[in-house]
Amino acid sequence: MIYSYTQISQYLTCPRRYRHHYLDGWQEKDTRAAMLFGRAFERALAAFFLRQDAAAVLFQEWMFYQDQKLEYSHGDSWDRMLEQGIQLLERFCQEDRVRIRQPRRNLQIKFVRPLSGQNEFVAYIDAIGQLDDRDCLLEWKTTASRYPEKPDGLLALDPQLVCYSWITGISEVAQVVFVRKLLVEIQYLHTTIPDEQRREFSQLVEATVRQIESAQFLPHSGIRFPQNPCSSCPYIGLCLGRQELVEAALIRRPGAEQLDWLDELHY
Repeated sequence: MIYSYTQISQYLTCPRRYRHHYLDGWQEKDTRAAMLFGRAFERALAAFFLRQDAAAVLFQEWMFYQDQKLEYSHGDSWDRMLEQGIQLLERFCQEDRVRIRQPRRNLQIKFVRPLSGQNEFVAYIDAIGQLDDRDCLLEWKTTASRYPEKPDGLLALDPQLVCYSWITGISEVAQVVFVRKLLVEIQYLHTTIPDEQRREFSQLVEATVRQIESAQFLPHSGIRFPQNPCSSCPYIGLCLGRQELVEAALIRRPGAEQLDWLDELHY
């Protein structure tokens, strides 16, 4: 079986959520504007490094969602997000701190690492290049608010960066954070992932895979007020047996109902 960072993190967040998505075939509807814009912006970044018209690519990619009913937040709108995206591209070009040689080779790179048994772990890395003339693995992020930078060393605890460092063997990693706010900003965050963290992540992956393969999908409730991540989970309708919530947030992959027999393993 093929595993990824998203699978491992979803299982660790809530095993029942993992089952709903990866076994039962339920998928969240693509209605969050921020997520869709992030995808469009990443394609525009790729165009920038390929010496294409990045602003035109962003407009083309984002225009696909112009007439769709999306969930906007932070006072966002389709036009406002497009304007912010173009401003961020212009600022990124002016600051000129990131270099990627051979962009057709070093953007969206697939890495595969064998696990125990016949399993594999797959990851797609945004880029490998340089930040301020320093070789590193690069990850793009779009957000409506700044990422925290204190205390020092905080970035090294980011599990996704640890994952990417583990699968690539690259210790120097960086996040380039494109902040959409009234005055747009770009954060350039750099850290080093030590060998010990990579070894621990490898152990975490193997342990999690063993739990998944033993069909342990007990629910992990996130309801503990005032923190209640269950409330924002797209699969809450399934856990509550509320069909109207299921229909509002989810769709099911064709043929997924053929996996219903797996429920016998979970109860």
